[in-house]
Amino acid sequence: MICGSYYFPKKNKGDDAHFICAQEQTFGVADGVGGWAKLGVDASQYARELMRNSIKSVKKQQAFGGVDPRRVLNEAYVKTKCKGSSTACILTLKDKGVLHFVSVGDSGFMVLRNYKLLYMSPRQQHRFNHPYQLGYSTRFDNPRSATKIKIRVFPGDILVLGTDGLWDNMYPNEIVQFVENMREMKPEALACALASVARVRSLDKGRFSPFSRAAQKAGIKYLGGKKDDITVVVGYIMATSTPASSCVEGLEIISDNTTQLGLKRSTPWWRLCSWPCNCFRSSTPKKDTTRI
Repeated sequence: MICGSYYFPKKNKGDDAHFICAQEQTFGVADGVGGWAKLGVDASQYARELMRNSIKSVKKQQAFGGVDPRRVLNEAYVKTKCKGSSTACILTLKDKGVLHFVSVGDSGFMVLRNYKLLYMSPRQQHRFNHPYQLGYSTRFDNPRSATKIKIRVFPGDILVLGTDGLWDNMYPNEIVQFVENMREMKPEALACALASVARVRSLDKGRFSPFSRAAQKAGIKYLGGKKDDITVVVGYIMATSTPASSCVEGLEIISDNTTQLGLKRSTPWWRLCSWPCNCFRSSTPKKDTTRI
């Protein structure tokens, strides 16, 4: 898997944080809860410390046999002591093409195969615009509330991971269509392009955005995009000895705890296109990337 990322802060440095550990095939995002600013607390501080501690855990685990994103999130949570709260999402590609994903809150990811939406992770919210969040005290959620998913992926599959600034401003079908139109882009360029479109959408006051739709379902009248920090990470699954995704039918979910958590499981898209996708070719993974 090769990855690239891009970050658009809402203002100044923003409240999002993310990392990419290329050698460990692991990346993550966190979105600091902006409401802390009203209490005089830097809303980005918790998210950034959480991601720093995640990197430390990833490096430590890799030295002892492999990365478990559940352990990464738990260890990072225990060691993050500053005031604040944050959503968090960590993803690891392990041997035999199994994608391990753990998330608390409304950040999430989608898997594209042959430029069709194969899977989209559920979002965790207590109520409208109030996501699950890790925090410095026991009144917040904790890693036991995390969504934990394992999915088998194949060469040619594309992963899009983002904070809510992406999902609140672009519908899934828009993202899929955009990715298809931007074939052959490197991961970082595609992440930048997606974040740029989401930012433009967020400033459109007359658009019925995904955020507008969610507000309507909650009985709230709202029209327009949602101005927010936007983090996008794109990953391309590269060729190995396994079959290319153009030869694979359907979705294989190895494990998914969303039902136990009382969440609505995402709907798989079983009808895949028949033409072969362009398998992306690349050299060795890029060096580690961190934005904290």
